[in-house]
Amino acid sequence: MTSHNDLPRQVRSVCPHDCPSVCALDIQLESPERIGRIRGAAQPYTDGVICAKVARYAERIHHSERLLHPLRRIGAKGSGRFERLSWDDALDLLAERLQQAVGQYGPQTVWPYHYAGTMGLVQRAALRRLGNLAGWSRQRETFCVALADAGWLAGVGVKRGVDAREVVHSDLIVVWGGNPVHTQINFMHWAQKARRERGAQLVVIDPYRTPTAAQADRHLALKPGTDGALACAVMNVLLAEGLADRDFLARHTDFSPAVEAHLAARTPQWAADITGLTVEEIVAFARLYGGTQASYLRVGYGFTRQRNGSAAMHAVSCLPAASGAWRHRGGGALYGHSGIYGLNTAFLNGLDAGTPSARLLDMSRLGAVLAGDRRDIGDGPPVTAMLVQNTNPAVVAPESARVRAGLLRDDLFLCVHEHFLTDTAKLADLVLPATMFLEHDDLYQASGHTFLQTARAVMPAPGECRSNHAFIGQLAARLGITHPAFAMPEWALIDRVLADSGRPGADQLLELGGLDCALPFEQAHFLDGFGHPDGRFRFAPDWAARGEGHARMPALPDHQPVIDTPTTDKPFRLVAAPARTFLNTTFTETPTSRAKEKRPTVKIHPAACRRLGLADGDVVTLGNELGAVRLHAEASDGMQENTVIVESQWPNDAFLDGIGINVLVSAEPGYPAAGAAYHDTAVWLRRET
Repeated sequence: MTSHNDLPRQVRSVCPHDCPSVCALDIQLESPERIGRIRGAAQPYTDGVICAKVARYAERIHHSERLLHPLRRIGAKGSGRFERLSWDDALDLLAERLQQAVGQYGPQTVWPYHYAGTMGLVQRAALRRLGNLAGWSRQRETFCVALADAGWLAGVGVKRGVDAREVVHSDLIVVWGGNPVHTQINFMHWAQKARRERGAQLVVIDPYRTPTAAQADRHLALKPGTDGALACAVMNVLLAEGLADRDFLARHTDFSPAVEAHLAARTPQWAADITGLTVEEIVAFARLYGGTQASYLRVGYGFTRQRNGSAAMHAVSCLPAASGAWRHRGGGALYGHSGIYGLNTAFLNGLDAGTPSARLLDMSRLGAVLAGDRRDIGDGPPVTAMLVQNTNPAVVAPESARVRAGLLRDDLFLCVHEHFLTDTAKLADLVLPATMFLEHDDLYQASGHTFLQTARAVMPAPGECRSNHAFIGQLAARLGITHPAFAMPEWALIDRVLADSGRPGADQLLELGGLDCALPFEQAHFLDGFGHPDGRFRFAPDWAARGEGHARMPALPDHQPVIDTPTTDKPFRLVAAPARTFLNTTFTETPTSRAKEKRPTVKIHPAACRRLGLADGDVVTLGNELGAVRLHAEASDGMQENTVIVESQWPNDAFLDGIGINVLVSAEPGYPAAGAAYHDTAVWLRRET
C-alpha cells in the first residue's frame, strides 16, 4: 500500500527560458532527483497556462546526452573528441589560459560571451560581473531587442506599456510582428478570453500565415521590412478621415503641422506599392483601428529584425498616440515591461566597485570580431580567449560560416559552460557542465507581464553540474579577482538585490508567488506623461540619443529603404522565424520537439512552387553571396509570392550540408544602435535535380 509520503510532490518554480512570459510553474517531483509533468501555476498573469515544450521538461533535464562532467578537447578543433577531467583541473586550465592570454595582449583580449539562455538575473550576471571587474571586453547585446528597443524608446521614452491582462477589456487586438501561439501562449490565453467574452476582433500583421494569423479575423501579409510604410499609411487615413484624436495629439505629443504634412504624402497607394498589400486592405484596417477606442496593440520583435527595424518600430509605436487609444481601458500598446521593475543591479553586476573601462564588442558581429576586423575591434588586441554561457553562437550568430571559421582558430581558447554538447561546445577547448533552472536559485523579471518572481532549487544537480554563479565564483578566486557577490550564496545575493531595490526579501517574494509591479492606469497608459523630460510622445525623435548610426534615421515616422531588397539574381526575401517546439536552439535536443518539427524546411508560395516545378519534399537550395543551404520544400500560402520562410534554429547537422540557415544572414548592423537583421535577407532559390 502506497503511503501519502510516497506520492509525487508538487513544488513551485519559474520558467527561465528566453520568452516574454517567464511562466510560473508547478513541478511534479516523482522523487528527490526526478521530475514528472510540469504544469502552469496559478499566477495572475500566466494563469496556469504554459507551452507544451516546457510541460515536457523532464525530457530535457533527464536527457541521456546531458553533460555531466568537465571535458577537455583531445583531438583537432571541431573533431568532437574530448576526455573527462576533474573540476579542479578544468578550473586550473581555464585560469592558466586566461592569464596567458591577458599576459600577452592585455585584459581586453578576453571576451565573455553570453546572452538570454536563462532569464534569471543572478545566473546571467555572474559572468558579466567577472568580466567587468577583470577589464575584459564587454558585449553589445544585439541578437534580439537592440533594434526594437531603440525604435520604441525613440517615441515612448521608456520600455513599458499597458498590462497584457487588460486585453480582456479590448474590442480590437492587433498583434504586429509576433506569433504568440508559438512564442507567448499566455498572451493568446488573454486575447481569446476577450474574443469569447467581448467579441473582440483579432488582427495579425505578419509576412506569413503563422498559427496566430490563422486564428485571426484579419491577416495583413505584407512584404518583410515594410511595416513602417503600413503604419504611416494608417496614420494618413486617421488624419484624413477624422479618426485621429487631435486632443490627445495636442496634449500628449509633439505632433506638429510638419508631421501632418509629412504623413499626408504617405498615402495608402504609396504604402501599397511598398508593402504589396492592396489599398483596400490598408484603408479597411486603418478605419477599423481608428474607429475602435479600446484597441490594444501587442508589438512583437519580428518586424524589427530588419536593417530598418528601429524606424519601423517607431512608426508603429506612433499609432496609439495618433488614435488616442492610450486613453481607454483595453487600449494602448505593449512592447515590453522591463522599465517597471526598478531593480538596482549595480552590486550584482560588479558595477559598484569602479570597474575599469573596456571596449564594447557587438555580439552579432562575432565572425568579424574573430577575423580581426578593425571596424569591430578598433585599435585593441585580437580576441584570443572566450568564455561562453547561455547562448549557442555557432548556430545563432549571423554569418555562421565566418563564425565557425573564427571559433576554429588555433590561437583562440574557447571554454563553453553548457547543458549539452551544442554546436558551439563541439568547437570548444574546454566544456563544463551547467545546472538547469530546477537545480539553482534565481530571480526573474519579465517583459510580457508585470510580476517579479523568485525560485529555489528543487532538486540536486546531476553529476558534476555547477551553476553559473558557483562556477564563476570559483574561477574568480583562481584569477585573484574579488567581490563580495562571488562568495555569497545565490539566495543571499537575491536578497541583497531586492533590498538594494526597496523590494520585499527573497523569502517573502517566494511566499507571495511573485510581486505584481503593475502601474496604476494613468501611468501605464502614459496619461501622466511619456518617458521624455517634457512628458510628450515623440513623432520627431532624437535619434542621436539612441545610437551612433542616427544620421541614417528618418526625421519623422517613415519607411526606411535600407533593407535587402529582392533583385533579379536574388528574387526571394527570407524570414528565419521561430518554431513552435524549439526556443532559439533550446529544446532542439529533446525527442518530442524534434519529432514534431521533423526536419528543416522552407515554406514557399504555391505559385512560386508551380513556376519552379517544385513539389512538397523536394530538395532546394537557398543562397546568396554569403553561402548556400540545402533543405526540403513545403508549399504554403498565406504570404506574398516572393517571401520564403524557414522556421526554427535547427542544429547545423540537421541540414543536408551540415550548415544552418544563419549562414545566409548578414551581420551588417541595423540603425541606429546595431542589431541583427535575421529577417532581412534576399536569396535565390533553385530546385536540386
